[in-house]
Amino acid sequence: MNWRALLHNRRAVAGALIFALFCLLALLAPVIVPYSPTDINFTPLLHPSARHLLGTTVNGQDILSQLIWGARASLFVGLVCGALISLVQLIMGVFAGYVGGVFDTVAAAVTNVFLVLPSLPLLIILAAYLQGGGLLMLVGVITITGWAWGAKVLRSQAIALRDRPFVQAARVTGESRWHIVFAHVVPNMLGIIVSNFFGATLFAVLAEAGLEFIGLGNINDITWGTMLYWAQEGDAILLGAWVWLLVPGLCLALLGTSLGLLNFAVDEIANPRLRRD
Repeated sequence: MNWRALLHNRRAVAGALIFALFCLLALLAPVIVPYSPTDINFTPLLHPSARHLLGTTVNGQDILSQLIWGARASLFVGLVCGALISLVQLIMGVFAGYVGGVFDTVAAAVTNVFLVLPSLPLLIILAAYLQGGGLLMLVGVITITGWAWGAKVLRSQAIALRDRPFVQAARVTGESRWHIVFAHVVPNMLGIIVSNFFGATLFAVLAEAGLEFIGLGNINDITWGTMLYWAQEGDAILLGAWVWLLVPGLCLALLGTSLGLLNFAVDEIANPRLRRD
């Protein structure tokens, strides 16, 4: 991975700036929220004003406070799922592909089963069965349903690398399998691994919001998904509280755009044939 090239890639810089802004918002949420996100002592359905910049919900909660606090949940689910999915992909893709034998055969079979199963219905079914478990339940469900495609890609790359001269030389010198994988194989696949991480994080953010929106998470959590859920339940559009529905959707779109830009930038650097500039 050419990290210096990332600094000169316009898509990477734009994506990183947007993503950093959301991270800063989430980290400083306890300090910068104007009111408690669960405070219901305000007048319901207030329009945006100096006191409530984005207005209030039908229950009298400050929308801006909920929006800022909700960034923490979306980023938590996205980054944790991205890390867990990447770990599963390393084990089921890279390590299995390098080791080969029975372990690779079993890992490939399990991967193919998850690839055949439609991920969206599986995601909804698991979330409905485990409904009420909160964010940790969503992390588990999203991780289970989101690792297979990336593992398939990494496995094919690991198989291509395991017979390369530098890998064979490391094997002849008696280095352990884990050392060879992480010292010789993974560094040569870092671009794909990082790209998969951003893709998994994007999948997790959107999946969490979608499941919360249809009521399959904990509706008492403060997230962008639950904001959309309560805006729908509260007939926000019919009551003229369009900001209540618009701002969490816009934040999800911007966060997804930032991750998509980072993902595409890493793809461009790892594969120069994708570059347009």
